[in-house]
Amino acid sequence: MRVSVIGCGHLGIPHAAAMAEIGHEVIGVDLDQAKIDRLNAGECPIYEEGLPDLLATHTASGRLRFTTDLAEAAAFADVHFLAVGTPIDADGRSYDTGQVFGAARALAPHLIRPCVIIGKSTVTVGTTRDLAALLARLAPAGTDVEVVWNPEFLREGHAIEDTLRPDRIVVGVPSPHAEDVVREVYAPLLHNQIPLFVTDPATAELIKGAANAYLGMKISFINGVADMCTAAGADVHQLTEAIGLDPRIGRGGLNAGPGYGGGCLPKDVRAFTASAQSLGALDAATLLRAAEQVNESRPTAALALIEQTLDRPVAGTRVTVWGASFKAGTDDVRESPALAVAALMHQRGATVTVHDPHAVPTALVRHPELDYAEDLEESVKGAELIVLATEWPQFRNADPKALSALVEQPVLVDLRNLLNADTWRTAGWTVRQLGRPAQP
Repeated sequence: MRVSVIGCGHLGIPHAAAMAEIGHEVIGVDLDQAKIDRLNAGECPIYEEGLPDLLATHTASGRLRFTTDLAEAAAFADVHFLAVGTPIDADGRSYDTGQVFGAARALAPHLIRPCVIIGKSTVTVGTTRDLAALLARLAPAGTDVEVVWNPEFLREGHAIEDTLRPDRIVVGVPSPHAEDVVREVYAPLLHNQIPLFVTDPATAELIKGAANAYLGMKISFINGVADMCTAAGADVHQLTEAIGLDPRIGRGGLNAGPGYGGGCLPKDVRAFTASAQSLGALDAATLLRAAEQVNESRPTAALALIEQTLDRPVAGTRVTVWGASFKAGTDDVRESPALAVAALMHQRGATVTVHDPHAVPTALVRHPELDYAEDLEESVKGAELIVLATEWPQFRNADPKALSALVEQPVLVDLRNLLNADTWRTAGWTVRQLGRPAQP
């Protein structure tokens, strides 16, 4: 099939490359000419594991190309994926769907034949209905333009894997014809026994918000329990292993840490909380808001653990923070817990140097007040404390004996419980892990 992907960011680029990988001819659309030029040259403007190879392969073959011209995309394709951003609105609670409706308005005059618009962005319930009404008014093809909502469930750092081998595909469809088109688009994946859930559009819109809100609550729950473990001298890792064996609970997502971040989870929890409030589900809104409050408290909780380990305030301390991206596998630093902790220590008077395998350039744009190091060994020279804040494997595999010769003091706070602490302690380090008992 010929498909377009409108919006070339953390969602659109991986989706376009994956659609080419499963056999479609794909045209991606974005307003940024410089980005389009890089993409057509096979260069990837974001870091996402596996994406550079797919992009280079399919732009070279001609199966995947990019443009700034919506008319060209409309003439080329009969299926159009909307993958534009939906940042949090000025109210701080709901989605700003301006880019979704803006893209639809710009595309509409060029839709002169029947087609299907497939929304991928995370939106407020009712968006599909309103978008369909808008396109019916503005597009020459009128009501022959159908709108489907097909929310993404991508984990950044695993976007290609999650697109090509998802655990489920959810589509909210307005008609049997629209369902047939979706089935044709995803036929290579459905052939591999990927479950397809066909719902009405409103249910599909709510499924995405509910999924991320639940994940946010689960993360906040275990972080709250980690605080209890710290106070009691208990071990949150052993606790999560035990409760995770209960099939009603499950181990996935029960990892204590500095909180959830990124471009999706924080805004989705906020927006789902706002939806619960607006729908009159006040108990649900209270529960969701509590999860937000726990997450908002994580930088302060991390600072308390750091200062407890140092046995003094961080003011005047030379600190190295390992990690800038909100999670491993991506260079995305939006609402990064690692940078939130780094920025808080800087505000309290510490001299902070940040190292990340891929996210230093993006972090520098958002937090120019911090110092940065491209090299792991260089980052720790003269440090009095290392704070491990993002779970990159490069940090797990670091050599504690070699690093001990470079630091001023061999002290490390592991906010991700990533390391084998005994190995580091044997090499002479003082190690403190989140929600785990202090050991000599």
